[in-house]
Amino acid sequence: MLNKVPEVTVWFWIIKILCTTVGESFADWINMNLGVGLLNTALIFTGALAAVLAWQLSTSRYIPFVYWLTVVVVSVTGTLYTDILTDSLGVPLVLSSGVFAGVLAAVFGIWYVRERTLSVHSITTRLRELFYWLAVLVTFALGTATGDWTLELTGWTAGVSVLLPLGLIAAIIVGWRLGANAVLSFWLAYILTRPLGANLGDWLGSPGRDGGLGLGTAMTSVIFLLAILATVVYLTLSRSDVIESQEPTRAPRTPSPARERGMLAYYVVVAIAATALLAWANQQPHASASEEADTTAPMAGHITPQEATAPFPAADIAKFRTITADTLANVNSGDQRAATSRVTDLETAWDDDQSTLEPKSEKAWGFLDGEIDQVLKAVRAPHPDKATEVDALNTLLTSLGGTT
Repeated sequence: MLNKVPEVTVWFWIIKILCTTVGESFADWINMNLGVGLLNTALIFTGALAAVLAWQLSTSRYIPFVYWLTVVVVSVTGTLYTDILTDSLGVPLVLSSGVFAGVLAAVFGIWYVRERTLSVHSITTRLRELFYWLAVLVTFALGTATGDWTLELTGWTAGVSVLLPLGLIAAIIVGWRLGANAVLSFWLAYILTRPLGANLGDWLGSPGRDGGLGLGTAMTSVIFLLAILATVVYLTLSRSDVIESQEPTRAPRTPSPARERGMLAYYVVVAIAATALLAWANQQPHASASEEADTTAPMAGHITPQEATAPFPAADIAKFRTITADTLANVNSGDQRAATSRVTDLETAWDDDQSTLEPKSEKAWGFLDGEIDQVLKAVRAPHPDKATEVDALNTLLTSLGGTT
């Protein structure tokens, strides 16, 4: 059969990054905003992965729509598997990163022993295709774990954290151009596009108070899915990434063993430098993501409901109080999906009014902001606990001058 994967062009990398961003934002949207839950979302996408992978395997050549649909679903599924380990089972990110790295090494090792090549230009047999998709799935899981671990270590915002994988990919491009092994360079870059796309998705979707652009996970997913669709349509019509035959269209670069060894040493130096940067960042004063989630506006201290609401217009406080009461009613009635949807209204309204409310009283705004964060954390938990939700909502409702 013909090669089942696309030619590695600039379009390949553009759409790959788009897919990884969708993997992060779409998984978060379904899990949190729709209230489906992490485990149920993972089960849904495992079934979807089986279906689209069967479709991909049934084709005899590379078809852009089928191939990239499979990549999108693999991206979401790999993200969910890592999230289950971290959020549901409590596996430390450093451990899951190590496990996925070991699994990926095993996949590559077995693949190479059986086929004597890891090149994506030779995916011309069913066995090689299966190895390829297994490696892709593990790279997404590994990229998710290492990307989240980086955020945990450094306390960087999603916007800042984009720069590390971007810089490493640039270093890999330099190494490849200077004679590094092409297959090694490809897979290193492939792994790094996962944290790059994930952090990009977090940056676009996160609210402004968390250093993001505030587009939300739904809007981010829609934008990138449309971009993927447009790119796939272009590739389908232009066929610019189709490998027409197993014969190379141009003479491949003759590898120099000495040059490849030298560039391998260069990659080791880059890895050491990145590790040193992470170690340095970890030593700087910062709060990890988990610590931030567990902290309720420490600078604000405890203040009375009157002190928390007095600086702000009564109409605004009434709006927040109504949304909070609605969310509490949904939780009490057992309608978690409605509660998740309504709490998103609270987050959006609060973020939209930040620029006008915070200047009136940073102390009061910070206090309420911390309590709203606790509500968001409780309602959007992978496995929401009703008692925790009710407690957080009642606390906020009291601070807003409501009755519980």
